[in-house]
Amino acid sequence: MRGTFQFVTGTATMCLFDLASLKHRVEEPPDWWSIPEDELAEVNAGNCLFFNLGADGMYEVSWSVDISHSTSAVPEGAQVFYLQVPTGSVFLGAAEDVSGGELEPDESCDGMILSLQPGNVACIVSREGNQISLKIQPGTQGHNEQDSLIRI
Repeated sequence: MRGTFQFVTGTATMCLFDLASLKHRVEEPPDWWSIPEDELAEVNAGNCLFFNLGADGMYEVSWSVDISHSTSAVPEGAQVFYLQVPTGSVFLGAAEDVSGGELEPDESCDGMILSLQPGNVACIVSREGNQISLKIQPGTQGHNEQDSLIRI
């Protein structure tokens, strides 16, 4: 599976998460993740990946999902992060659409819902200008050990 889509962000951040992984945040304020400690806690728990982009604007994402159990080499300049996928219903798009404020992402959001196999995934991400490349493949773990927020 692969595709390309564009999204606009006013928070300079893209996110990726299984909808079930952030159910505990639905009642939180919509910008709960703007508190660095909360953002980092969810990233390290493997519940959500927040990719800080450094600037608002339009971005194009080329994504692919490799469901084979082989792992591919990480291209130079790319970073790898891990995510838990308990249900397989995964949102990819602008972070302003992350679960919170009694809302969850749906088809009206500036992003997309991917259908993945439940389990742990490795997310290989790189960026050149406003072009983001994201490859999702089976992962050996479902958590991260970041000391700081993800910046791409």
